[in-house]
Amino acid sequence: MSTPAESLASDAVSTAESICFHCGLPVPPGTHYTVVIDGQRQPMCCHGCEAVAEAIVAAGLTDFYRHRTAPSRRAEDLIPEPLRGLELYDRPDLQKSFVRAESEHVREAALILEGIVCAACVWLNERHVNRLPGVLEFRVNYSTHRARLCWDERQIKLSDILAAIAAIGYIAHPFDPNRQEALQQRERSVALRRLAVAGLGSMQVMMLAVGLYVGDSQGMEDWIREFLRWICLILAVPVVTYSAQSFYSAAWRDLRRRQLGMDVPVALAILAAFLASVWHTWQGSGEIYYDSVTMFVFFLLTGRFLEMTARHRAAQISEALVRMLPATATRLNAANEEEIVPIAELAPGDRVLVRPGETIPADGRIVEGASSVDESLLTGESLPLPRQFGEALIGGAVNVDSPLVMRVEKVGADTVLSAISRLLDRAQSEKPRLALLADRIAGGFVAALLVVATVVLAAWWSLSDFDTAFRITLSVLVVTCPCALSLATPTAIVAATGALTRIGVLTTRGHALETLARATHVILDKTGTLTFGRPQVAAVETVSGLEARRGLALAAALERGSEHPVGRALAEAAGESVPLATDVHNTPGSGVEGWIEGRRYRVGRPEFVAALSMDSPLPLAEGLGVRDLERDDLDAASTWVALGDETGLLAWFQLTDALRPGAAAAAAALRARGLTVELLSGDRPDAVAHIAREAGIAMATGGMSPQDKLERLRELQRQGAVVAMVGDGVNDAPVLAAAQVSLAMGSGTQLAHASADMILLSEKLEHLVGGVDMARRTLTIMRENFAWAIGYNLIALPLAAGGWLTPWMSAIGMSFSSLLVVVNALRLRRF
Repeated sequence: MSTPAESLASDAVSTAESICFHCGLPVPPGTHYTVVIDGQRQPMCCHGCEAVAEAIVAAGLTDFYRHRTAPSRRAEDLIPEPLRGLELYDRPDLQKSFVRAESEHVREAALILEGIVCAACVWLNERHVNRLPGVLEFRVNYSTHRARLCWDERQIKLSDILAAIAAIGYIAHPFDPNRQEALQQRERSVALRRLAVAGLGSMQVMMLAVGLYVGDSQGMEDWIREFLRWICLILAVPVVTYSAQSFYSAAWRDLRRRQLGMDVPVALAILAAFLASVWHTWQGSGEIYYDSVTMFVFFLLTGRFLEMTARHRAAQISEALVRMLPATATRLNAANEEEIVPIAELAPGDRVLVRPGETIPADGRIVEGASSVDESLLTGESLPLPRQFGEALIGGAVNVDSPLVMRVEKVGADTVLSAISRLLDRAQSEKPRLALLADRIAGGFVAALLVVATVVLAAWWSLSDFDTAFRITLSVLVVTCPCALSLATPTAIVAATGALTRIGVLTTRGHALETLARATHVILDKTGTLTFGRPQVAAVETVSGLEARRGLALAAALERGSEHPVGRALAEAAGESVPLATDVHNTPGSGVEGWIEGRRYRVGRPEFVAALSMDSPLPLAEGLGVRDLERDDLDAASTWVALGDETGLLAWFQLTDALRPGAAAAAAALRARGLTVELLSGDRPDAVAHIAREAGIAMATGGMSPQDKLERLRELQRQGAVVAMVGDGVNDAPVLAAAQVSLAMGSGTQLAHASADMILLSEKLEHLVGGVDMARRTLTIMRENFAWAIGYNLIALPLAAGGWLTPWMSAIGMSFSSLLVVVNALRLRRF
């Protein structure tokens, strides 16, 4: 006869390939994690469970699966007792899926925390973990419950940090998007059950309370009154013991840490009112508060459920980024044979086939084919972008038209997608000044509230009876719960950063929105910011009747495969119909020479091209009305490239670094919003002046070194200006770092991204204007929430202390206050 444990194991095998054999959570579609346990291949839901199960098998501890009675739900229980001493989470093979090496000894990990119920929980965890020696940074994203941890592995181990978190009553484990979705679903289902019990209980108690109130005014037999009071007690017990359980556990955690969180007065009010009601019911006299207690719990749970829903919705952008990568990829071996592998097995140098409609699995470059790629979720660009041989592909984008073969360059935590996700998490977990102020006020507010409640109790007890004093004190505790104060800023920040990310504006620092809203000056770089940063063919002038399209094709044939910006511009302008060039030779600084269809051609500087036919280029150029870049009286914003053969010059190509579409409109819109717009560039002054005229920018300075830009920035700051700097290159990094708020273009350098507070992934300057508008709206809503939370308490506290508010009125007022703050912040989701 089989044991219960053996039955459980056989059921796990026979029922569902969709259930993880290790933890019991659903296996996401498309994943292929399995482990052979006792001769049978068992499904796993994620790499973490797979690694733990493999360690259990390797240690010869598979009896753990046979003797357990149910799959564990707690992170620490996922590891059997004999393996806990092995510090499993410190193993490199397990860490590779969620730990990133910042430097030789500094590590960064993405974790998910269970047990977070409010902003005070975030504060407690951050304060506790950041005090550990060796922890460099620990920040928790309240909306997603994801944490970013940086530590020095020479001073502390990851397992020690996880144990420290567990010691204060929370569970931390490696982040996995599928596990997080399961946790969110479980959190939602538990919250709904508790809300349903509280709702049913409060409705029944309120109906009976109405009868008691009527009986008090119109008369009621004593036995009926006693019967109704006992029924109210029975109905209130599930609400107080089950629905309000989260308040007690959170309050107990705070008290164990000698902290006064917002759940302390909540738990105190619920227990005090309920116990007093039980005592009065037992005694058969005195006032009961079952209606107030159940209503308080119900309204508080309703507010927290709506706030939880808002958090989950606000986290959808971050989760969408995490889920963009596919579970598997088609890898090509040396014989060009296809092999389906999990993306975790991809390595730099692998060749991957991406069919139309498939998601690009990692960062890399095209080695075969040409297609269009949809990067809308990454950059906000709505139209697919053309990509051809040698161009970069971003993991998470979708191949639209034709098959592509790419060579993988970056995987895992090194990809652009992972970097964006980390930056977004960092922005949502960092706190602006108003949020820090709110946290400081909320921390002292609870202590002050308890003192005020004690004074109110003593004062009313001296003036009246204890029942009256208790009722008024209860109203004070209920009406002044600081939930709205703690929610005033986090909900606004999360909603705003999510809305901006949808249009391709990534906020990477928590203070960015608040500072951008107060900006007075916007400094723009030219190359790569106002302009594309690469030359484009603006005009083609031909000689001797040569067609412009044919001239472009000849030039592109010579420049095919060139990495020079001019060569790439000519190749892009010519398109696909390009003849074959042979015996191609490059002369650095001059141009390219080669044979096409039996004739020798040159493309490049006019002198180099004219030397092929012994002609002088300038008379021909002047005859065409075009000029060379080096002549000061000519068009400084253009570069002229010549094409010729042994008979003479055939064509001229005008190349310009074109102004980005919408740049002039964006500059005008910024000025209309009261911002001073200035252009600073290291390019030639005449070229800078030309671009400034096109963009409609009155203040423009060229020929500036990075130090010159920095001095100009500091001069403005000394005058009291709040400066927003927009740049893209390595030379912009010092100015980006020095500005109060900085924005980097999406195509900019990694150093520029690292120095910036926001990144314009869309590279559309009109989105800079949208960012300013959103920042100002966010600051306004944070101030509104902050003012409401403080103003509400300033008004409600005297009313409650004066005895004008009953406990049930206080419950409604407190819940409405928290709900108003959340709903007001969610207005930012409409961009």
